Amino acid sequence: MERWGAIVARRAVQILVIGVLAVFGAGAYGAGVFDSLSQGGFDDSASESSKELAHERAVFGNQTVDVVAIYSSDDLTVDDAEFEAAVRDMVADLPTVTTRIVNYYDTPSEALVSHDKHAVQVPISLEGDTQNELLESWDALEPHLEADGLKTDVAGAFAVYGDVNDITEKDLAQAETISAPFVLLLSLLIFGSLVAASMPVLVGAIAVIGALAVVRLLTVFTEVSVFSVNVITLIGLGLAIDYALFIISRFREELGRLPADDPDASATAIRTTMTTAGRTVLVSGLTVAAALSSLMVFPQSFLKSMGYGGMAAVIVAMVSALTVLPAVLRLLGRRVDGGRLPWRRHRPVSVGSDHGAWARLAHGVMRRPVVVTVLVTVALLAIASPFLGVKWGSVDYRVLPSDAPAHVAADKLNTDFGPETSSANLLLDGTSKADVAAYVREVEGMRAPVTVEPVADKGDVTLLRATWRGNSQSQFSQDVVERIRDVEPGSGSVQVGGLSASTVDLLDSVGSHLPWMGLIVIGVMLLLLFLAFGSVVLPVKAVVMNAISITASFGVVTWIFADGHLEGLLGFESQGYLDATQPILMLAILFGLSMDYEVFLLSRVREQWDLTHDNDQAVATGLQKTGRIITSAALLLAIVIGAFGLSGIVFMKMIGIGMLVALLLDASVVRALLVPATMKLLGRWNWWAPGPLLRWWERFGLKGH
Repeated sequence: MERWGAIVARRAVQILVIGVLAVFGAGAYGAGVFDSLSQGGFDDSASESSKELAHERAVFGNQTVDVVAIYSSDDLTVDDAEFEAAVRDMVADLPTVTTRIVNYYDTPSEALVSHDKHAVQVPISLEGDTQNELLESWDALEPHLEADGLKTDVAGAFAVYGDVNDITEKDLAQAETISAPFVLLLSLLIFGSLVAASMPVLVGAIAVIGALAVVRLLTVFTEVSVFSVNVITLIGLGLAIDYALFIISRFREELGRLPADDPDASATAIRTTMTTAGRTVLVSGLTVAAALSSLMVFPQSFLKSMGYGGMAAVIVAMVSALTVLPAVLRLLGRRVDGGRLPWRRHRPVSVGSDHGAWARLAHGVMRRPVVVTVLVTVALLAIASPFLGVKWGSVDYRVLPSDAPAHVAADKLNTDFGPETSSANLLLDGTSKADVAAYVREVEGMRAPVTVEPVADKGDVTLLRATWRGNSQSQFSQDVVERIRDVEPGSGSVQVGGLSASTVDLLDSVGSHLPWMGLIVIGVMLLLLFLAFGSVVLPVKAVVMNAISITASFGVVTWIFADGHLEGLLGFESQGYLDATQPILMLAILFGLSMDYEVFLLSRVREQWDLTHDNDQAVATGLQKTGRIITSAALLLAIVIGAFGLSGIVFMKMIGIGMLVALLLDASVVRALLVPATMKLLGRWNWWAPGPLLRWWERFGLKGH
């Protein structure tokens, strides 16, 4: 970093020109990323439900009910000729992108007619072997579902997907529209000048543009979900702002130390900035990217895609903060404070005191370190306690706002045709007719009231559908699937699939891969923090404290979104559980972001420790030098993340609010109270490492100067 700082000082114009050309090229290439993204699945291809679906499609074509069209009239009943003609005409005009349509007028069933006889439902199975092919079929089918003279509502998984995509796209634009002006305004208040305040926004824009180009490049080699764009905006913009704050604040501080008439002041300042804050940004970027890389262990393409998008955003944000930004600062020099706000015009840029409010807070905490550590830890664990009773599930129509078309249709299905039911597909292979009949009797004879009906058969392969009352994501439905899977036919084999079965398999898959994710995250964190600080104690302490603060945010998320508190205030309907994939994503992101502030704080503490070898002074000075910047960075990032809390999609709202809580806890309670208290208790042990490791670090570690 010292050598790179010298290069930037000498070659700022060339670096800036290359950077501008790269950004324009990335913008042109990345603009087409949306056409290359997939919808990204939540399924593990090795799971029983995925194997059942693949086998079912190979033998019978798709028999899963993907769409339910509901036709109703206030005046007509389903037995009226005009009503029947409208439904028959609609079915006849549908494009050939379906494998199965159940029309009441061809296959009479009371289950297809509403209680008041004024509505009928038409279950439809789409053509396609992959998620993207099914979505293409849905896109072709949707415009043709209207029936003349009847009110049309559309429910089912693909109607939900369509609404989620539409609302997510609008929410993303809303989040960017809301956060950008607030970020610029807060940056103005932080830096007090127009030029300095524009730098974080500039780096954030570069990070998003570059990450979209990287993700489009990745689609050439692997499947990437459209939801990766959300994490690019959240992580790319947020971290770019953090990194810009770290770099700019250190640059201004170093300029403030140098004589105003020094012609080489900006070159000297940028070299020192790269060696100190630049090193911090490098370590932080690698740490956050490593945390997000842990999502690669999961087989679900949704989680992998979030990892791809997140890592792309982090790396581009880090690179732009270490190239374009310092080149701009080197050329601006003291003009970085151009366009100063009126109340700042006659105040010189301050180097900052070592004995301000943050230092006094640190000394106050260190006078009673045991009390502070115990009280803060107990408080955080109390906040985390609701997480002990968490229930898990997956996505259904309730992730949508109550007025979303697919949610309205699902409610209508449950009330007018209700009660709500769930189903599982039972695919028997190599099973005799007698054993199929015996199997049906045994499944229907379980404690749970389950009805089994035949769907299709070909040779010795039979497809059955088991149906029971209740929501597909409830614990009861998951238990029913488990009990059905315990029933074995007398001959051949059986595979159980369907929405509830997919949820059971998702939870099993996530649970089995989670320990590997934890090992990767913790192992990489310990290694990178050791490389940065030459201590084996501080990395362990950092991991433990981050785990406590993140668990506290999970407690808040459980209390709100699973237990159903604050529904009216936040504008959502509780599903009664947490979507299992979202806390995994939050865990990876939050571990990386919390280490971001940890690295920034400990870097300044380490600088002071190397100068004085006085633990108390090092901690107090480190907090004084970083407290304002960490708080400012947290507020800016909170604005970006908090904007996602306004989303109409429940899981996006959950991510926004959960990360907002974790971020504020981490930047305030943990960094301002828990870190000084625990570092006081550890004393000189903060910097301990075995002799051989310490000697290795002295030669090869990521040391600052």
